[in-house]
Amino acid sequence: QVQLVESGGGLVQAGGSLRLSCAASGLAFEINAMAWFRQAPGLEREFVSSINWSGSGTAYGDSVKDRFTISRDNVRRTVYLQMNSLTPEDTAVYYCAARPGIPYPNSTDYKYWGQGTQVTVSS
Repeated sequence: QVQLVESGGGLVQAGGSLRLSCAASGLAFEINAMAWFRQAPGLEREFVSSINWSGSGTAYGDSVKDRFTISRDNVRRTVYLQMNSLTPEDTAVYYCAARPGIPYPNSTDYKYWGQGTQVTVSS
């Protein structure tokens, strides 16, 4: 049974930071590309960041560049998203996703998904 479990979400004031974690089980984590997506009420799911199997290749959506950092630990089977300088526009449910292969930025390319964790940034 493949399972991705996000944690670390919560309420933070604008300018603050949060670190999200996604723990994976039931899949070959070390050969999977991992990604973070987010979805705010009334909006489409948005690409946030991705990382390849080795951690050497990363990508970020334009709205989070220079503020968010993705990383992974293949021993602990966990991917992280460090979020700094948060703004109310970052408020959304954040989802962890996985696929075997290339870390494409399209949500439809990902096979496995977590349940999401809520991030709320107050003004």
